[in-house]
Amino acid sequence: MTKLNPQDLKKRYENAERRKSYWRAIYEDAYRYALPDRNLYDGYYEGDVPGQNKYSKTLDSTAIQSLQKFANRIQSGLFPPQQAWCRLTPGEQIPEERQTEVQQILDRYSEQMFSVMRQSRFDMAMGEFLMELAIGTAVLLIQPGDEVEPIRYTAIPTFTISFDEGPRGSVEKIYRKLKRPFEVLDQEFPDINIPQEMVKRYENDPTELVDLIEATYYDKLSGKVHYQIIDESAEHELVYRELNSFPWVVSRYMKTAGERYGRGPVLTALPDIRSLNKVKELGLKNASLSIGGVFTATDDGVLNPNTVRIVPGAIIPVARNGGPQGESLRPLPRSGDANLSQFTANDLISSIKTIMLDESLPPDNMSARSATEVQERMRQLSQNLGSAFGRLISETMYPIVRRTLELMNDLGMIELPLKVNGLQVKISPTAPLAMAQNMEKVNEVLNFMQIAQGLGPQGQLFINQEKAIDFIAENLGVPASIRTTPEERQALVQQAQAMAEMAQQQGMMNGQPGTEDQANQQQ
Repeated sequence: MTKLNPQDLKKRYENAERRKSYWRAIYEDAYRYALPDRNLYDGYYEGDVPGQNKYSKTLDSTAIQSLQKFANRIQSGLFPPQQAWCRLTPGEQIPEERQTEVQQILDRYSEQMFSVMRQSRFDMAMGEFLMELAIGTAVLLIQPGDEVEPIRYTAIPTFTISFDEGPRGSVEKIYRKLKRPFEVLDQEFPDINIPQEMVKRYENDPTELVDLIEATYYDKLSGKVHYQIIDESAEHELVYRELNSFPWVVSRYMKTAGERYGRGPVLTALPDIRSLNKVKELGLKNASLSIGGVFTATDDGVLNPNTVRIVPGAIIPVARNGGPQGESLRPLPRSGDANLSQFTANDLISSIKTIMLDESLPPDNMSARSATEVQERMRQLSQNLGSAFGRLISETMYPIVRRTLELMNDLGMIELPLKVNGLQVKISPTAPLAMAQNMEKVNEVLNFMQIAQGLGPQGQLFINQEKAIDFIAENLGVPASIRTTPEERQALVQQAQAMAEMAQQQGMMNGQPGTEDQANQQQ
């Protein structure tokens, strides 16, 4: 795709916004009940009021707590804070004899990358990113930073962006509506080209907000990424840049065929969340009636209901309270069963927690976790994620690492001669959630080696000890710096053989029988 003119860009933006509007109703409910702090659907473009109460329509916090636990569990399983959660490994195009050598170099690059991430507050942005991913779609913007923060990671609210997909379902065009004070435009965008008529329009009040449309899209012909900013009227192009890599990371938890936006566990649990909120509302109303009470009063000329005040409560004038005369004042029978309401609420809470993976195995209030138990917990979490686990790796982890390495290369922090394309350099997850799957491979190899060794010398012929140990080390994420290269192994073998020959010669010089003489004597 070549560079777009402002008019065509605005048309594409409006089409993308129209398609996003189909999701407004269900996303708005999801944010209202499960993530109200990041709910921007009420008055964002009209000037949202900071500090406003966004919990006024939420009567139960189960979904809010479960969403936070879901995000924390995914982060600790795939992107553990302050830890290395992936590893750069040589691809298939690297010769086998150079694998260990290249691995040592890539390990140094990995250490530098995670050092930059820790310095750039990546963990904070990732926590916000995963909370939005629980709704269905999450967006992360990765940009060059400064000396203090080399790379800026920013979790962008999904409400503010719209996008189009490429031919294979990947996000290749991102549109965002911006509002910025006119006086800060040249500070935020040093290369901005502001037309004279816009300067005159805002010269009386430079603090007035300017409506802008930002677009980032990939050009397959040149391999470049176009970045443009136009004014909302699409009359002027204010900023144009060519980027070396795509700065956006858009991840969908699950995606249905034909749909652009994702569906997360919150959308799956939304019917139960709505029902639980209604049950709590009715339960609170029933409780207020139980506490305050509602009474009926006989209008018999003795009791004047207009002057009687019973607080809290209410009096309903009636002709009589049962029988010929009836009581002058009696409580109104209360309907509903509080216990049944509680049973219903407990069932809904359990269903929400199950969908949001807010479960423990065994309960967390029991004894300390063993290594096997933690591994089993991670394995079960990986199974529960299902296809979402693969999408988290391909749509979240891989783009983040590629963009970070490309920015580090552009900023001169590293010199990466190879491409991170899976053929020259691969990205291998080493987080606890991924290692749980790797351990299954390691256990299979260990079981095979144990069975083969049990069959005697014939069975050991089917095992390549050197390759088996390399396979186990790679799947356990053992650093290449503490492993020997094939050349070093060959040198060690030759050194051991030389020492054995030297010992044999020294024994013969001292008059001791050699190995062959000893064998003959034993015969």
